[in-house]
Amino acid sequence: MSDLTTPLSRAEIEEFWDTWLAINREAERTGDWRVMADWYAEDASYGWMYSVDEHFMAVGRDQIRDWAIGIEMDGFDGWHYDYQATLIDDKNAMIVGFWKQRSGIINDETGQEYEILGIGGSWFGVERQTAGADAGTIKFAWQRDWFDMPSTAHTFMEILKAGKASDRLLERMKVTGHDVPGHYHLEDIPAPVWPPPVERGDFLTQQPVETDA
Repeated sequence: MSDLTTPLSRAEIEEFWDTWLAINREAERTGDWRVMADWYAEDASYGWMYSVDEHFMAVGRDQIRDWAIGIEMDGFDGWHYDYQATLIDDKNAMIVGFWKQRSGIINDETGQEYEILGIGGSWFGVERQTAGADAGTIKFAWQRDWFDMPSTAHTFMEILKAGKASDRLLERMKVTGHDVPGHYHLEDIPAPVWPPPVERGDFLTQQPVETDA
């Protein structure tokens, strides 16, 4: 087995994850998340759900840079996504990170930051690249996020009512609907809601319940 096809060790995944946490802090410091694009494979996919029939999906590093951590994140200056817990599955080369989504904007009544409640997180597949300029490096093969959409809308409205929204955040709040790059109807989504290897059944741990025809 060549070095490029050797399964990732837990130590390698942990080291890669540490670099991810560091670049997240740099992105939060500058307000530009595009610097994180190099952590994704050239053919990676990154998606989440806004509603039953509005899904976001970026396919390929360029779309991830321009859409997922570009258009979708513009305006979130001062926001931070602090990872509260991390689960690493070194057998299947997966990481799950649970984060809190805080705005950096202080609520004058409570003295606390406006925060989107509910549990938010990201589910990643990691892999060693075997070809091209990235050969030998570790990258994210896919990412899927989840968050509490009703709580997100509520927090945005509270920030608006308090007159605390910056012009950039006001512009970001307009980024919605199927005309925005990367926003798809479910039937048109270019990569599956479940990550491709999971959708294929590569990690199936429980067979579906059989039902009568």
